[in-house]
Amino acid sequence: MLKRRQVLSFVAGAAVLVAVAAGGALGGGFGGAAVAATNGTLAATAGCGKAPTLTSGTRTIQSSGQSRSYILRIPDGYDRNRPYRLIFGFHWLNGSASNVASAGYYGLAPLSNNSTIFVAPQGLNAGWANTNGRDLTLFDDISRQVETDLCVDTTQRFALGWSYGGAMSYAVACARPTVIRAVTVLSGANLSGCNGGTQPVAYFGIHGIYDSVLNISQGRSLRDTFVRNNGCTAQSPREPSRGSLTHITTTYAGCRAGYPVQWAAFDGDHTPSPVDGSSSPNDSRTWTSAEIWRFFSQFESTTPPTTAPPTTPPPTTAPPTTPPPTTPPPTTPPPTTPPPTGEPGTCTATYNAINSWPGGFQGEVTVANNTAATITGWTVRLTMASGQAISSLWSGTNTGTTGDVTVRNAAYNGTLGPNTSTTFGFTATGNGATPPGNITCTSP
Repeated sequence: MLKRRQVLSFVAGAAVLVAVAAGGALGGGFGGAAVAATNGTLAATAGCGKAPTLTSGTRTIQSSGQSRSYILRIPDGYDRNRPYRLIFGFHWLNGSASNVASAGYYGLAPLSNNSTIFVAPQGLNAGWANTNGRDLTLFDDISRQVETDLCVDTTQRFALGWSYGGAMSYAVACARPTVIRAVTVLSGANLSGCNGGTQPVAYFGIHGIYDSVLNISQGRSLRDTFVRNNGCTAQSPREPSRGSLTHITTTYAGCRAGYPVQWAAFDGDHTPSPVDGSSSPNDSRTWTSAEIWRFFSQFESTTPPTTAPPTTPPPTTAPPTTPPPTTPPPTTPPPTTPPPTGEPGTCTATYNAINSWPGGFQGEVTVANNTAATITGWTVRLTMASGQAISSLWSGTNTGTTGDVTVRNAAYNGTLGPNTSTTFGFTATGNGATPPGNITCTSP
């Protein structure tokens, strides 16, 4: 985490200067290669069907009269006839493309199952001032170079970044709404400009409630740009309290079909890797990667934006949230009756379906101690339905990913006092219509 947290001493002093220097982008996109990101038609790029000349690794490119660079990651077993998702990961101030690549592109690469082409551009002066739109031009130029050589699904372009990288992702959303499908901004602010900023783009904002570098009010402002653009119902989403060591994710209601807005506030400072139940950020234990991947992968279908995406909650249901471990589970019940609980006098386990998308779903299990005595550890056993496989799991340690799976408590949530509860969550591939069965919970 040191490579990420080193930004703290630099961003605060640079933010004002950057905001003043941030250049607006010239309108448009990357010329004839640009295809409306939400036009609902999978469009093959020029690279489809060609034997690629690009390889994974550091690439150089001429952009705005300067030599720039980026790191490219091509999926293992690349199929030139298969259109792939394309994700740009922008680094933080005084970070680098290498930092982003070595961290798995904000943890998304391990979740992608070789379905995605990843790009990590390198900013000038290790930042994204975007003077005169030069960094947006770089985005255009890299996109053109990649798509001319590789097979990309033009309805599946995404961007994300933390801090200064979040600001750059916001600038892309503002200026390239017909190119980019969705963005995620972690602890960002308007530092790289917002040329345009009036058209809808699917948006996910993540921010710490006591961010000492870029105040959460700046993140809320970015979010609200797309709450308005996407036609969502204005609201003040719930945010966790100081000291709760939890996060709350809210999906806005009323958004234009195909353009969701999601907001996650967490009890923490300026970090891309918050961990529920801990004040220490950690790349491998953070919940952000799974939630970002779920948000991006809900657009696997190239359904036209006039049709609601599969994860949009019914308008009669309160906007879904990811509750803190001590709050009741979401009100949306699993499609069948509650699964079996643990042995009498010990812990109980209850499954809740959180979200689903074509080819995958997200679930959560609430582990409760309904006895009068404290328990010091728990083990949940469950059976995944045929065709289901856990791809990532947080707030617990799993043994197995298919069939019979065992999940034991994490170091920070194994002790449960009388009448208290905690949760663990996971994403999985397969059809989520059938919930995991045979759920039991035992404690020592």
